[in-house]
Amino acid sequence: MTEALNPFDGDLLRRILAGDEAAFTLLYRRHSGGIYRFALHMSGNSGTAEEVTQEVFMALIREPQRYDPDKGSLPGFLYGIARHHLLRGFERERRFVPLADEYGNGTLPAGATSRRVVRADSFDSLVRMENIERVRQAVLTLPESYREVVVLCDLQEMSYVEAAAALGCAVGTVRSRLHRGRALLLEKFRSVPEAQAPPARAGRTQRASGR
Repeated sequence: MTEALNPFDGDLLRRILAGDEAAFTLLYRRHSGGIYRFALHMSGNSGTAEEVTQEVFMALIREPQRYDPDKGSLPGFLYGIARHHLLRGFERERRFVPLADEYGNGTLPAGATSRRVVRADSFDSLVRMENIERVRQAVLTLPESYREVVVLCDLQEMSYVEAAAALGCAVGTVRSRLHRGRALLLEKFRSVPEAQAPPARAGRTQRASGR
């Protein structure tokens, strides 16, 4: 059975507990990039990402004993702290408009649960169809429960097990939310040309009737 804490992280954490500042610096360099990217993809704001990253590692240096290796990996523990800070910030600010406002409490529109959603139910499909920056911006519109699994599994390339540990939920919950989040993203992109199509057809009809 693989230990939740790998030897390198374990050694650094023991040194941190003993007051070794250099060990903290090494651990920060090892994991801060991932935490920052997670916070950035979740918030869409570099200032927020920097603040969350700082809060995560301040929490670690203040109380390293809070981490319990029996409950999961150290990265999962750090992502969990980051998630807590982000969700608390979202509650305060509510800066993002979730897809629930467009699709009725996060559900797909009538007829949207078609085979085309199932066929292209992957982040790679979205990237092929859309500019990656547009995809990232669209991820920001997802309800938070879907956004975090898409960020962790598709943007951060975490396994379902790692994401479940970071979010404190079951692997099956991660799978379910990821499927729904991807479906919402796919439907969002596919609805754009369909919404734009009627005016174009109307214009052609008007020109035809004018001849």
